[in-house]
Amino acid sequence: MDPIDPIHPEDGLEDGDFSAARDASDPLPVGATPLEQALLTKLDDDKAQDIVLIDLRGKSPMSDAMIVASGRSHRHVGAIADHLLRLLKDHGLGKAKVEGLPHCDWVLIDAGDVVIHLFRPEVRTFYNIEKIWSVDSAHRGAGANA
Repeated sequence: MDPIDPIHPEDGLEDGDFSAARDASDPLPVGATPLEQALLTKLDDDKAQDIVLIDLRGKSPMSDAMIVASGRSHRHVGAIADHLLRLLKDHGLGKAKVEGLPHCDWVLIDAGDVVIHLFRPEVRTFYNIEKIWSVDSAHRGAGANA
């Protein structure tokens, strides 16, 4: 599976139909660590949409993984963020840094090894941060050699 493929595709949904559960044949992304797996499971349990796990090992020194997901509304994004913060606290990461919680358009949770971005769908489409990490980084070193 491509690491950028969403697990909750929204194609074919009727307006207002938010109960679209993923097919049993569509697997969750597999986290490399128990923390990543726990976060992905919690996001799925909370009905987050378009969950994406991006492996940053060898690509960025800031973190080992990035998780991007969407909530249906401000309230949904806030609830998902709250549940993830509780999960992180249970895993001994109670000092995770959080940005954007008051407005809940884009909530960023920095847990060190894992960075989580939670968006409302319109905001996620506008910023399209997955695109930054989907391009192969081989072209970045090519210009330095020329």
